[in-house]
Amino acid sequence: MSDYDVRMVVLSTDDLDASIRFYTETLGMPLKFRDGSHFAAIDGGSITIGLATALDHPMPGQVVVGIKAANVDAAAQSVEAGNGGVVKGPYNDAHERRAVAYDNKGNGLVFYSPLPR
Repeated sequence: MSDYDVRMVVLSTDDLDASIRFYTETLGMPLKFRDGSHFAAIDGGSITIGLATALDHPMPGQVVVGIKAANVDAAAQSVEAGNGGVVKGPYNDAHERRAVAYDNKGNGLVFYSPLPR
């Protein structure tokens, strides 16, 4: 079993309400939750679709893959060793440990792990 589990794809939006309407009304996907006017999570089945404005997007304008990691710090070290790069972190936010990175071709990645309670 891998130490990594792809859980989310984060998309950029400049109009959160319109993006939520598209995924919920046009495609019929359920809204999991909304965080103010800057982030929403859409239930995409096995993957959550994150809709984020520039305020909450880790790499505005890019598609970013959210990967649950057993060890965020080790993931960040592996990325750097593999000719990728770490943009921010590893760091703790209110709910999880994160590292914002890009792979060896510049694709956006966010590694995260829930903080112990």
